[in-house]
Amino acid sequence: MITFADVEQARRRIGDSVFLSPCAYSESLSKLTSTKCWLKLENLQMTGSFKERGACNKLMALTADERQHGVICASAGNHAQGVAYHATRLGIDATIVMPLQTPLIKVSSTRNFGGRVVLHGTSYDEAYEEARRLQALENRTFVHPFDDDHVMAGQGTIGLELLEQNPYLEAIVVAVGGGGLAAGIAVAIKETNPRIKVYGVETAALPSMKEALAAGKPVTVAAARTIAEGIAVRRAGDKTFEVISKYLDDLVLVDEEEIAESILLLLEREKTVAEGAGAAPLAALVHNRLPVHGKKVGVVVCGGNIDVNVISRIIDRGLVKSGRIVRLEVTLPDVSGALAKLTRVLGDANANIVQIHHDRTFAATELNETLVELVLETRGFDHIAAVSDALASAGYRIANSNARPPTT
Repeated sequence: MITFADVEQARRRIGDSVFLSPCAYSESLSKLTSTKCWLKLENLQMTGSFKERGACNKLMALTADERQHGVICASAGNHAQGVAYHATRLGIDATIVMPLQTPLIKVSSTRNFGGRVVLHGTSYDEAYEEARRLQALENRTFVHPFDDDHVMAGQGTIGLELLEQNPYLEAIVVAVGGGGLAAGIAVAIKETNPRIKVYGVETAALPSMKEALAAGKPVTVAAARTIAEGIAVRRAGDKTFEVISKYLDDLVLVDEEEIAESILLLLEREKTVAEGAGAAPLAALVHNRLPVHGKKVGVVVCGGNIDVNVISRIIDRGLVKSGRIVRLEVTLPDVSGALAKLTRVLGDANANIVQIHHDRTFAATELNETLVELVLETRGFDHIAAVSDALASAGYRIANSNARPPTT
């Protein structure tokens, strides 16, 4: 099991090679979560993720012979970029095996950082098996994304930085996939100040560490898709499990909608881009999964490598969920000028038309009617209600609406 001395040695080894990420206080998130909330912004690392800490520590600890033969790893993206970037910087040849469905931004970034990318398999597990095959074939050193002492110690340097940046923290919340990040931070924190709580957060889609803790050993969970692909690990590491079972105070789960909501929160309120794994800890705070009310909490935003298409979908769904975009279906008499009258009513109600579709042929309406599907930009659910009332007062019948105000 790694020790505090291992983390300290990692800090000395990589200190000049890895960015000291800021630990920024958030007034808005503090109010929202009823805590004093600081964000440890690892998404600002050169490769957009904390992963380069562990990769750099592992690479710098290699022998001269190991460096000469090169390294190989399997990764869904962030570990790949960390290995590629620091291997290139250190003059070490690196091959990275990535699953076929890895987001394009992570594949292209890994190549741009100098790594040789091999796309193989539909999951991390299949990519891992191919990487192990190539390792034996080419006599390379395997750089594991989490279940490695040097990697865990490198990630633990975040814990040392948190203690220096805010020694008054009472809790730290961190995403858990294979467990390397949480294990390293937990050692750094618990062997310095055991009164500070360290909480882990997993996606409910792939709760591999949660299942491992329940079973008393790592187990393999069923494959699943998740927006938090950075922590999409089917089996926790043996070494990470040992550390986490000793030091982690609790491990909670968040679902896909909660993660997506937190990505949008960070983007809109903090102007911070986070990937699914990076937003998972905030999701646990926002949805009251942890006993941290009124406490000083450090939230590790562990990565920001998210596909822009995913961000677009999250923004659109978030706007719908908050009542800022609504879709209405309205029946009109099929006569000249009917559509113009409808748009005047909407304009008077201050609803901005984003899309409009006029359907005479396929809609289930009377022969003398037509169906108009509207996508409107609104100011919230109260505004949607006012728009609906204005339409009703003008004699229009709303056939369907997607507006669902949040329950209280």
